Amino acid sequence: MIGAADGAAGRPPTPPPRIAVVGGADASEEERRVARELGSALARVGAVVVCGGHGGVMEAAARGAAEAGGLTVGILRGEDAGEANAWVVLPIPTGMGDARNALVVRAAEAVVSVGGAWGTLSEIALARKAGLAVGTLGTPPAGDLGLPALETPAAAADWALARVRERRGEKPSAGSGQSRRHS
Repeated sequence: MIGAADGAAGRPPTPPPRIAVVGGADASEEERRVARELGSALARVGAVVVCGGHGGVMEAAARGAAEAGGLTVGILRGEDAGEANAWVVLPIPTGMGDARNALVVRAAEAVVSVGGAWGTLSEIALARKAGLAVGTLGTPPAGDLGLPALETPAAAADWALARVRERRGEKPSAGSGQSRRHS
């Protein structure tokens, strides 16, 4: 299993997959529900959920992951770790404002966006420029980006883990996530 603790077998542990969940702080109720389910699905398969650490989609994804026993990382705009939402286990203050969006995606191995606006669009662009796979749940912040449209939070979690395995050069497993292209 990806992220398994191999240390007891005399090998260094395999790092868990790091999946960024990006989306708006001013998220709709439906976007928050989907993000929470996604965070939970990612945590159940051992992924670390990386987000911007504030409200809306970020808080919902962190909450879902934390409630499922997962590790959540919030890469914050400001200099105070106390700015993080209550569900972020590991807050990382940057003092970089919205420029921290680059760190959110660079800390990840795959990205799933849930709704969003300009900030989310910048994270999608930075992730694609860095060669990361990006999938969307719900309506993306701009149309016709040619990104996979993931059908459910569980399918998005499977898709993201499959992209991490590809990136790491590991063999694919069943459940690569159902997707279609946004047009």
